[in-house]
Amino acid sequence: MAQGVTLKNPIWESHLFRGRTIIAAAAAILMILIIIARLFYLQVISHSHYTTLSDNNRVDTLPIVPTRGLIYDRNGIILAENLPRYSLDLVPERVEDMEITLKSIRELIEISDSELKRFRKYLKHKRRFEAIPLRFQLSDEEVAKIAVNLHQLAGVEINSRLSRHYPLGTLMAHSVGYIGRMDVNDLQKVDSSNYSATTHVGKTGVERSYEKILHGQVGHQRVETNARGRILRVLERTAPVPGNNLTLNIDARLQKTAEKAFASERGALVAIEPETGAVLSLISTPSYDPNLFVNGIDTQTYQAISQSPDQPLFNRALQGQYPPGSTTKPFVGLMGLESKIITPKHKVDCHGSYMLKNDDRRYRDWKKEGHGSTNLYQAIKHSCDVYFYDLSLNLGIDRISKIMKAFGFGNKTGIDIGGEANGLIPSREWKQKKYGTHWFPGETLISGIGQGYMLATPLQLAASTAALSLGGKRMQPQLVKTIGNTSTRTQQDIENKTLAAVEISAPANWRAIIKAMKAVVHDFTGTAHGINRGLQYNMAGKTGTAQVFGIKQDEEYVVEEVTKRLQDHALFIAFAPVEKPRIAVALIVENGGSGSSAAAPIARKLMDQYLLNNPFLNKPATTMESRE
Repeated sequence: MAQGVTLKNPIWESHLFRGRTIIAAAAAILMILIIIARLFYLQVISHSHYTTLSDNNRVDTLPIVPTRGLIYDRNGIILAENLPRYSLDLVPERVEDMEITLKSIRELIEISDSELKRFRKYLKHKRRFEAIPLRFQLSDEEVAKIAVNLHQLAGVEINSRLSRHYPLGTLMAHSVGYIGRMDVNDLQKVDSSNYSATTHVGKTGVERSYEKILHGQVGHQRVETNARGRILRVLERTAPVPGNNLTLNIDARLQKTAEKAFASERGALVAIEPETGAVLSLISTPSYDPNLFVNGIDTQTYQAISQSPDQPLFNRALQGQYPPGSTTKPFVGLMGLESKIITPKHKVDCHGSYMLKNDDRRYRDWKKEGHGSTNLYQAIKHSCDVYFYDLSLNLGIDRISKIMKAFGFGNKTGIDIGGEANGLIPSREWKQKKYGTHWFPGETLISGIGQGYMLATPLQLAASTAALSLGGKRMQPQLVKTIGNTSTRTQQDIENKTLAAVEISAPANWRAIIKAMKAVVHDFTGTAHGINRGLQYNMAGKTGTAQVFGIKQDEEYVVEEVTKRLQDHALFIAFAPVEKPRIAVALIVENGGSGSSAAAPIARKLMDQYLLNNPFLNKPATTMESRE
């Protein structure tokens, strides 16, 4: 054999090739078996699981916003309704590039910086499959511009929504309130599952306090979508439960009468039905249009409203705290009788001023020459300050505070909307805690005529006047009368809530005070006799004047020399008919001057409307003629 030559072994090579072929075939068969097994597992064993996953890729569950409940006045006049509006929404999970999409939209229609800022806030807190509104109340032209470009705007939708509308505008702003766009704070307070489709929530008034009742329950629908997220068909639908309707105790026609009577004056008025606590009218003027706030108010308009010196956003009826002035005299007089400090025949000589022993300060009466020898009846009828200086000194601040608090002053009334102020009834303990100083006799004197530290809200004055008219029976003020279930078409009456009564031992004491208050209006020398011309029912009232600033001992208050906003506040409380009270009213005209000339005529017009000219006392109504 030649060196370097390698001989082939055909038999060995044949065995080697056959072995490799078998291994390769076995490996291939094994791989096929694994694939078959995997397919069996996917198609048979895990069929239901992957079917569900597949459905989830093409089926979405979308929330359906419920229809918000309507609000009516006591006569069926609609105060808050829902009108259709178009909105521009984006579904984040369907948007390929959010910034490019937003830029494209802004090239088509106007999107303000505030709207964009609000949208980005929603984007952080909403789930990605939920539609987030970018613009509300699109015009027809804007809808058309977006519609023709929808094929280029993945994840963008034009939806028809019901938008809240307040047909009476400024008339009910401080009672009904308004709804507005939900912000981050709202999202943290509400039930996220029930509000998953909701964009607005109650911000003030009845809209806020009764939010859960008005909102309803969210619905859902399962929809089939294509690869771009567009809805192909609805597979299943659970209808939302609409919110309940509310009927208020407020009389819209009474509101209109009060608003016209105030004209351009600033102030507040509250009228209550004494037997039930039903709030018949609640006015704070000037007011504002709540429709401006529903879908977002522009910065310029908001600044003009919020920075106005007239403070239209401020609810004077609930939050305004004013010195009650001489309207406190019936309450202080009642305490004098109950404590037996005085009798109805007890007299005080009024010479136009009052002085404490060892004090050279003169506490002046509103009538410079004085009222002469005056008893309780005359003191209330003529509003004699000197009589009540003397009575207050003998009563002491503790007993004055006791009777005022018994009538509800110094505490919230419990009315069924928020934002109510406490007012203030001073005492020795309060002053020591507040200022770290003792209480002085001179402070007792001015407290007895509703000045000094004493503060009350118009709502407190109305509630206490209602209690006075019924001999101490106190009811909690209530705005909402009934809740109407839209699903069952049934109504649930709101239960009237009785508060702790004012306990007075002698009924004759009540009669003495009410007799004097009746004389304020009906006697030709009463401070409010100017409103009794042609009066067809008996009214009991009390005028009041509250100083805005103090004057020195040697100076006189000359109204012509004082700028309007520094003039005295004018107050008036009243109830009628005296024999069976159906309405109690309290009002203040800021810087109005005299309660008899500025405030009392407004109360007269309101009571005439309710007791004489109201066609809906016995007949329901569903519409309201023009407010012009």
